[in-house]
Amino acid sequence: MLEGKALILDTDMPVKMQLQAMNSASQALDLYDVCDCTSIAAYIKKEFDKINGSGWQCVVGSNFGCFFTHTQGTFIYFCLERLNFLIFKGASE
Repeated sequence: MLEGKALILDTDMPVKMQLQAMNSASQALDLYDVCDCTSIAAYIKKEFDKINGSGWQCVVGSNFGCFFTHTQGTFIYFCLERLNFLIFKGASE
């Protein structure tokens, strides 16, 4: 497990949810090869949907850009291993 080794780059999530995000990422990296970003992202999304309700999005990779609108209090961007993780819940109108 890699808990405690993540570097948070930006977030507006409550601390408890931040820990959940980093825990889910660590678990995903234990289950999948670091090159399998699609499976890692799907695992994290499913965990967040299960625990926090549906509508979560997850992007995992080493080189990506994005622009999005999110629900306040549901955004985190962090690094773990050599990957970047972006997790957020999309904003409703």
